[in-house]
Amino acid sequence: MDILTWTYILVGTSFALYIGIAIYTRAGSTKEFYTAGGGVSPLANGMATAADWMSAASFISMAGIIAFSGYDGSVYLMGWTGGYVLLALLLAPYLRKFGKFTVPDFVGDRYYSNKARVVAVICALFISFTYVAGQMRGVGIVFSRYLEVDINTGVIIGMCIVFFYAVLGGMKGITYTQVAQYCVLIFAYMVPAIFVSMQLTGNPIPQLGLGDTVADGSYLLDKLDGVLSELGFAEYTSGRKDMVDIFAITLALMVGTAGLPHVIVRFFTVPRVKDARLSAGYALVFIAILYTTAPAVAAFGIYNAIDTVAGQPVNDLPEWVGNWEKTNLIAVDDVNNDGIVQYSANPATNELKIDKDIMVLANPEIAKLPNWVIGLVAAGGMAAALSTAAGLLLVISTSVSRDLFRTFKPDMTEKRELLIARISAAGAVVLAGYFGVNPPGFVAEVVAFAFGLAAASFFPVIIMGIFSSRMNKEGAIAGMLSGLIFTILYISYFKFISPELNNVDHWWFGISPEGIGSLGMLINFVVCYAVSKATPAPPQSVQDMIQEIRIPRGAGKAQEH
Repeated sequence: MDILTWTYILVGTSFALYIGIAIYTRAGSTKEFYTAGGGVSPLANGMATAADWMSAASFISMAGIIAFSGYDGSVYLMGWTGGYVLLALLLAPYLRKFGKFTVPDFVGDRYYSNKARVVAVICALFISFTYVAGQMRGVGIVFSRYLEVDINTGVIIGMCIVFFYAVLGGMKGITYTQVAQYCVLIFAYMVPAIFVSMQLTGNPIPQLGLGDTVADGSYLLDKLDGVLSELGFAEYTSGRKDMVDIFAITLALMVGTAGLPHVIVRFFTVPRVKDARLSAGYALVFIAILYTTAPAVAAFGIYNAIDTVAGQPVNDLPEWVGNWEKTNLIAVDDVNNDGIVQYSANPATNELKIDKDIMVLANPEIAKLPNWVIGLVAAGGMAAALSTAAGLLLVISTSVSRDLFRTFKPDMTEKRELLIARISAAGAVVLAGYFGVNPPGFVAEVVAFAFGLAAASFFPVIIMGIFSSRMNKEGAIAGMLSGLIFTILYISYFKFISPELNNVDHWWFGISPEGIGSLGMLINFVVCYAVSKATPAPPQSVQDMIQEIRIPRGAGKAQEH
């Protein structure tokens, strides 16, 4: 069967599975809509968390960044993985013990203020909409290639699918859908990686194949360094980014992970605090499978792409180039009319332009793998993008219905709240689709902005809310607003207002827009601390509550006997 047929079969089957799960597990109460009733097992929650967290940026875009940036791309691996460890150790158990549905819920109660709750809602909406823009773009890219439609049509199809199971099932439907999506995405990621590793190095384990030898006996990374150097690029294993920017981006991604509302809410779905810790451990194992494979996929992909296109006759390029040219995500322009594709670091002479976001999706075609593998990767890309998009849309809907409407209408019935949540999710789908059609950058770059916003807004007030009894509502509100506004203005200036100045000569302290969330976070911490010191302490009841959250259940019982 051809690629299109396999894609229809595998993507269609996976969609039918997701929709079937959503119907079977549809939410009948606000608790089921927000936290799946709080009865999800640690193993299932670990898989759902992994799927929720490993978005289109992880599946589609991360290996593409590493493929074209080499060593510099490793900041995404370090930041996102380290951030999850930070979240699991520092935040998840305490937030679960607090027992609220959402991050604004935590902020509102911890800081005994509806104003703080509303500010947290605003932060959550900015983060979620920025993040979901990348996911919908990923959906459009997958559909544009494999269903042979344009990217905008692909985004609209993805909107319809997400609308159905996110609005109907809520967190309960999304959780069990994400378990299925994790299975699909990890199988789809590993199968081609194993195939290509065998082809290039003879080693079936991609992580080991990355350090193995190719057909001529040279090591893969040494060969890649040599090839890229000849073309004028930096060596694959060396980096060009300034160390300050690498540190800032890594830190922003780490603390941004620990402040992401759609990931944090996952720890409210398990029955006990112990289960929150356990599910975090499971999730880390499930995430590591993909993240340890991504560097190998990146190296295999760029090596094969250069080998099959650079220096080849323009009229005799491999089939995969023509397939992806239809999506406008790859372009060949014979500038010097010599009939040969020149690929170089010099933009004036470079005749091959490849979008970073296609590397994982195109990898099986470049390696001439069976058509069913190509269709499987399409299903995996869709699973990664849709699982995260659904989680983000739920955060948006709950932020509006529970944290905004209920704040001002506390006597609202549960039925009405559920209706508002579903209407909010529907509206969010439409807005997310708009951002998918008009994205502010490639997938992983957009997601990095979302992590920066999370780092600059939520992380300090959550950390200090748990570990500082002196932290008050005035400090939290001032800190969130200062961190969020600074980060938004910085990103907007360099990405939209004056993109021609977006280079290291004009960045503050040499920090790029992708890493500025680190500075926003520091501003938030300083403002939080200073304002809290200058204003009255929280009520004693709030301070006692914070002490209670930090004490493990059962502590002190041994001394009573």
